[in-house]
Amino acid sequence: MIPAAFDYARPQTVDEAVRALADGGEEAKVLAGGQSLIPILRLRLAFPELLVDVGRIPELRGVREDAGTLVIGAMTTHHDVIHDPLVRSHAGLLAAATETVADPSVRHRGTIGGSLSHADPAGDLPTVLLALDGEMVAIGPQGRRIIPAREFFTDYLQTALRPDELLVEVRVPKSDNWGYHYEKFNQVAQAWAIVGVAAMVRRDDGHLVESRVALTNMGATPLRASATEEALAGADADPAAVARAAESAADGTRPASDLSASPEYREHLARVLTRRAVLAAAGME
Repeated sequence: MIPAAFDYARPQTVDEAVRALADGGEEAKVLAGGQSLIPILRLRLAFPELLVDVGRIPELRGVREDAGTLVIGAMTTHHDVIHDPLVRSHAGLLAAATETVADPSVRHRGTIGGSLSHADPAGDLPTVLLALDGEMVAIGPQGRRIIPAREFFTDYLQTALRPDELLVEVRVPKSDNWGYHYEKFNQVAQAWAIVGVAAMVRRDDGHLVESRVALTNMGATPLRASATEEALAGADADPAAVARAAESAADGTRPASDLSASPEYREHLARVLTRRAVLAAAGME
């Protein structure tokens, strides 16, 4: 299909982009890699009056260190995230999960900021940023603000970004001393997760000192499996203990029912995939 008519702006700086968004109001949309937005436009599921293309703003690309944090420009492509040495060394979970996104053509065009702003509950990166305790940095007419990942995703395809704000970077604490694994179940023909689990584990002296478990597609937003995290805290590094903790992975979730799976099946997958992901992150599988 052909998208509805819209105006188009191609700013050269962040300040120009913010002004364009402010002028466009709630009817403006940001165009990054276009891998989520363009299909929606073609299907006429969105009718923006203005597209603000941020693809020519160099300061939105790249990865750098800031003390104990990695700072990733919002326009950094999935391909560049995967292959960046800083990400691979200090945020391995992000690199590993990004490798499972879609296919090579999408990974070369799609961007980390675009994926997070789209906020699809079946997307992999929102869940990973939640597990990593990441932060999103937005700039708008009122200045710069930092939004923790746990507050950024507010509902289905909705974020805490204001209509006149631009996501400019993602901040990820280094996780050098953590084991990690991303496990997902998806249809062969598609990369969207029916359910996914991002697990991070710190071990010491035969115990799981701290664990983080985040779930993909178990609700309208990515979720932390709090009951499982609590059950794993201080537990023996033992497969039986992990299996018991994983049984509560779906507690408090509200998975959708669709053509891919029923809520009950998603709950089953959450328990199974959590056990696998935690065992792999802890080096027990």
